[in-house]
Amino acid sequence: MKTLKDIRVGDTVSVKKLHGEGAVKRRIMDMGITKGVEVYVRKVAPLGDPVEINVRGYELSLRKADAQMIEVE
Repeated sequence: MKTLKDIRVGDTVSVKKLHGEGAVKRRIMDMGITKGVEVYVRKVAPLGDPVEINVRGYELSLRKADAQMIEVE
């Protein structure tokens, strides 16, 4: 299983599945990260947290813990 946390800077991936439950999963979905959406990894902070991504035309910063819940292909 490959998660958003494992993707290198400059790569574009497609969201396959969201793991996690309740409020956390709802928050990720509210940010526009849903199954089938394209996600471009813009940059990763020097210590690896947070990860900056582009999704649905806007920029977003995600914690590593949240990025790990997003399965991609």
